[in-house]
Amino acid sequence: MSLLTLATTTPIGQAWRTLSVVSLASMLTGLGGSSMNVALPEIARHTGADATAAGWILLGFQLTTTVLMVVLGRLADLFGRRRMYLLGLGVYTFAALLAGFSPNAWVIVALRVVQAAGAAMLLTNSAALVSDAFPRERLGEGMGVYVASFSIAGLIGPTLGGFLAESLGWRWVFWFNVPIGVACLIWGALVLRAPAPGDRDRGLDLPGSLLVLVTLGGLLLALSEFTRLGWSHPIVVSGLVAAVAGLPLFLARERRAAHPVVDLGLFRDRAFAFGTLASFLNAVARMGMVFLVALYFQAVRGDDPVQAGLKVLPLAVAAMTASVVSGFLQRLLTARTLAVGGAAATTCGLLVMLAVMSTDVPYPAVALGLVLIGLGSGVFLPSNTTAILDGLPSDRLGIVNAMRLMLQNTGNVVGTALVLSILTAPLPAALHQQVFAGTLGRLSGGAVEQLVTGYRYALAAMAAISVLTVLACLARRRAT
Repeated sequence: MSLLTLATTTPIGQAWRTLSVVSLASMLTGLGGSSMNVALPEIARHTGADATAAGWILLGFQLTTTVLMVVLGRLADLFGRRRMYLLGLGVYTFAALLAGFSPNAWVIVALRVVQAAGAAMLLTNSAALVSDAFPRERLGEGMGVYVASFSIAGLIGPTLGGFLAESLGWRWVFWFNVPIGVACLIWGALVLRAPAPGDRDRGLDLPGSLLVLVTLGGLLLALSEFTRLGWSHPIVVSGLVAAVAGLPLFLARERRAAHPVVDLGLFRDRAFAFGTLASFLNAVARMGMVFLVALYFQAVRGDDPVQAGLKVLPLAVAAMTASVVSGFLQRLLTARTLAVGGAAATTCGLLVMLAVMSTDVPYPAVALGLVLIGLGSGVFLPSNTTAILDGLPSDRLGIVNAMRLMLQNTGNVVGTALVLSILTAPLPAALHQQVFAGTLGRLSGGAVEQLVTGYRYALAAMAAISVLTVLACLARRRAT
């Protein structure tokens, strides 16, 4: 039997083929996000987006993905994971095609919400597909490559987004997704096996899902709008009330629900609780870094999108390398130990960025901080995921993956909203649009200094949260 035949007929061969589909789809969604981080100022300028619309191009996508993830995971159990995965690819690709024809920023926001529904179908199934395909002793390798696919997207995306926005126009920031999405859809249809549908008795917790939307949506609305409107504005107050009132209602609902969105019983295991807490805190701490740095070079230093995209590459290169290596390092060190080391490296990178932040910081200092953050993230993500999944029975992998991703994406949403709010806090509301358009550097030096102060506040908050990530990882080790 040839090596090729062996690779494609053995279980491990099918596992790597499944991983190839998942990784390609992950690169697709990762490219969409990382290119958007750099191209957002160009999109804002050409569509006349104000600070609110520009922020919701990012935040609307993340909020929708988070809210829909667990619900779509349940639907995948009912109607088949393969079918849901391919449908997600189709929805994501078609929404990207339409977004390129958008007449204004708010139409882009609406189509990004549709894209987010497709992305949720992909993300909620990706880790479960990898977990089901790989034997437990090889799961670290599979997770390492899976996470590395996002890092590769992070490596290519900023430069690609800057080049497309600068050379071909902002519409191509969306249209480049189409050929990749079509190719991925064809490959997935050929490679993914059609498993039997899940248990038809499993139901959906629609009231719980609605409470997630109300609670998280209210918090996000308050965080994103308070710098523009002030804490006393009715919109901000309403968002905070929804978040505060919705949380206890959600918890009460989940204790009674037959098929809860979040299985609260899992959190009685302290190791699992601290592991998911670390995942949430790490997402909050690191989520805004590519956007922050790319925006810094455009709004403060006056770089064009291509130059800004090139300058964030060290983070993606380091993350990609560390993600691949981490799976093999798990043969020498436990996943929990590697997660602690990764969180500590991320913290050191954020502290470096905080220490050197100024209007004229030398680029090598910024690159050092980015490399440390990239190495830390690349080690932490696959290691922490493996640590959470390790030892779970097969019939629990789906729900645990869905919960892990929901909490991680919640961290992404909260982190982005927090960064956007803190970053612009020192500036007058009238200048917020110039920040997101990347044109603030053309104004007075005083405004730029105020923005740099906002950067220091944001980095200090992210570093503090990253310290809490390290403490959560250490607590997980003691609990284990």
